[in-house]
Amino acid sequence: MAGLRRWTEPALLVVTVTLLAAGGVAWAVGAGRWDDVLWAAATVIAVVPSAGWVVASLLRRRAGVDLIALLALLGTLLVGEYLAGALIAVMLATGRALDAAAQRRATRDLRALLERAPRTARRRAGNVVSEVGVDEVDVGDLVLVGPGEVLPVDGTVAVGPAVLDESALTGEPELVERATGDAVRSGTLNAGGAFEVRCTVPAAQSTYAGIVALVRQAGAENAPVIRLADRFAAWFLPLSLAVAGLAWLVSGSPTRAVAVLVVATPCPLLLAAPVAIVSGLSRVSRLGVVVRSGGALENLGSARTMVLDKTGTLTAGRPAVTEVLTAPGWPAPDVLRLAAAADQLSPHVLAEAVVAEARARGLPLPLPRNVREEPGRGVEATVDGRHVRVGKRDPAPDDSWARTAVSRAGLDGCALVWVEIDDTPVGAILLKDPVRADAGRTLRRLRSAGIHRLVMLTGDRPEPAREVGAVLGLDEVCAQQTPASKVAAVRAEQEQGVTVMVGDGLNDAPALAAATVGVAMGARGSTASSEAADVVLTTDRLDRIADAMEIARYARRIAVQSAVAGMGLSLAAMALAAVGLLPPTFGALLQEAIDVAVILNALRALRGGQVGGRPVQPSTQTLLRRFGAEHDHLRQALPLVRTAADALAAGPTPRAVAALHRARTALVERLVPHEEAEEAELYPALTRTLGSGEAVAPMSRAHAEIGRLTRRLQAHLDAVDAGAELDLERQQDLLACLYGLHALLQLHYLQEEESYFALAAE
Repeated sequence: MAGLRRWTEPALLVVTVTLLAAGGVAWAVGAGRWDDVLWAAATVIAVVPSAGWVVASLLRRRAGVDLIALLALLGTLLVGEYLAGALIAVMLATGRALDAAAQRRATRDLRALLERAPRTARRRAGNVVSEVGVDEVDVGDLVLVGPGEVLPVDGTVAVGPAVLDESALTGEPELVERATGDAVRSGTLNAGGAFEVRCTVPAAQSTYAGIVALVRQAGAENAPVIRLADRFAAWFLPLSLAVAGLAWLVSGSPTRAVAVLVVATPCPLLLAAPVAIVSGLSRVSRLGVVVRSGGALENLGSARTMVLDKTGTLTAGRPAVTEVLTAPGWPAPDVLRLAAAADQLSPHVLAEAVVAEARARGLPLPLPRNVREEPGRGVEATVDGRHVRVGKRDPAPDDSWARTAVSRAGLDGCALVWVEIDDTPVGAILLKDPVRADAGRTLRRLRSAGIHRLVMLTGDRPEPAREVGAVLGLDEVCAQQTPASKVAAVRAEQEQGVTVMVGDGLNDAPALAAATVGVAMGARGSTASSEAADVVLTTDRLDRIADAMEIARYARRIAVQSAVAGMGLSLAAMALAAVGLLPPTFGALLQEAIDVAVILNALRALRGGQVGGRPVQPSTQTLLRRFGAEHDHLRQALPLVRTAADALAAGPTPRAVAALHRARTALVERLVPHEEAEEAELYPALTRTLGSGEAVAPMSRAHAEIGRLTRRLQAHLDAVDAGAELDLERQQDLLACLYGLHALLQLHYLQEEESYFALAAE
């Protein structure tokens, strides 16, 4: 049916335009009655498909404006206004063809996902490579992916590295490199040399297959705003017939009635609403957001409440090392290196975080030997000839440094991993699931876009949940939630208004299905949550939710604007026609212009609207990435400052003085030059991007305070190095400097990452 329509509508346009033009030529050369014959033929040809559209509407129990068009065509034939009939026929054909073209353009990006879905794969068995259907690839098979090919299955890189273009899934234009053993997803494009993938899931369950299944459901036919257009038609049809009948009754001229029906023929007009909605679907698909239907997009644009899961949604979903505390005589880098080396072969999420932190610090990791892992307890291994154990320990060591580690873990809501060397506890690694750097900016954008209430539902403990809620300014935090209680909470919110639920885990799937609009973080989320959701983010970026909401609101506004404006213009033209000021022929020309203008207006939903805030220039993005990477290294100065303060609090010992010198070195040689470079290079660029120096003024003031405290610390240590006594007064002032620096640096880092460095991703 879709293929027939694709050819019928352009053919109808060509035939009616040809007959209209031929009739015009016959009239110009004075060829008798041939002009009326040709124009009447165009009218009759348009009557046939118009009658079909009316019957189709009636079978769906809808009497739309197609009935007005049919009556207008028949009316022009009855009263002999053949030119007006031909113009209506051209108008009808033009509107239908324009609408079809608009829909094809609007769904271009959605169809691109379907068209690039791989259907075959090159499977290697030994030295034999054969081309097979994607569905024939089994788990464990090796698949060869050539340059420029789309990955057909999910898997891990067997022979790499692989250079990939993941923009079709994530919306990110930058190429990424995956090493041997790294996971890769189907639907990504091989932008480098050939490599091999070992299949890990059947093709039918792959990432791209899931996205394609979602895209096949994308459409605008059920959007509430389109039903609003149908409601317009419900009163517009009898009103048009009443005005036409009244004009005929008062004037006694059936021509006036036909003129009213001619200008009341906005068939393409009410199709402008689906064009706007489908255009919105196209825009969000380019950002890595797959929306199941136009109804979901329209509901997303009218939401006032958003409910969010915590882990993986508001937080990174992966623990990260926050601090390494060690026993006296054990440097933190050495403890971290030995622990990470032992953890290299463990699949545990905490082990992965420890290894990632060591690699981020550039620590060399030797291969462990005699590795033994006890599920739920930890890992034992031999590293550099020493017996290393990493994991839980009951009871905790009773040393002062260990008690400090237990206390900080409890206060900060951190997981605690003990490190033992040769059966002696020497360190404790604190890990925490950090809040996403873009979470604060995203939630502020959501509030500015119309979200009045933000609620977090999590199965986590109350303490870390409340901390996340306080940091992000949420309206309500509900901890220790089960899947059933999440559903109950979502339904309670729905009683107050349209509610959006955002989650990523298997336990979120029931709540996603229960919400007005369910949004799944599909990049790392479970298959169940993606299947239950109305909207799936194929990129691991929370800010895409705000982008999708802004696009949804804009598309809905354009759709309503198109429908209302077109109806208003049609009503005005009907009034003119009813009093005899608008003959059928000129009325047909006017209605043609109205319909084309309104559909073109609906296509504005493909572009426009503010998405993602003020654009960041490439040069500024480069600076943001550079200084953001430096931040990751400078975080190592924070534990040095805290360790120096803790050591000094225990007394002016040589150990405390040594810790003070390590902290000063990190601050003076690394941190302060970084802050000065930010002031000289980054902040001027941000001022141009953000449009005002006031946006960076608070951060500049923080830089000044960091510099002041560092100079104060430097002055004290210079005096001690010169022979001054480390007396009680000097100790107290040093402690104030150190603890103040630690708190100020923590806050400053978080503010810069949230306010500035998150812009690099946008």
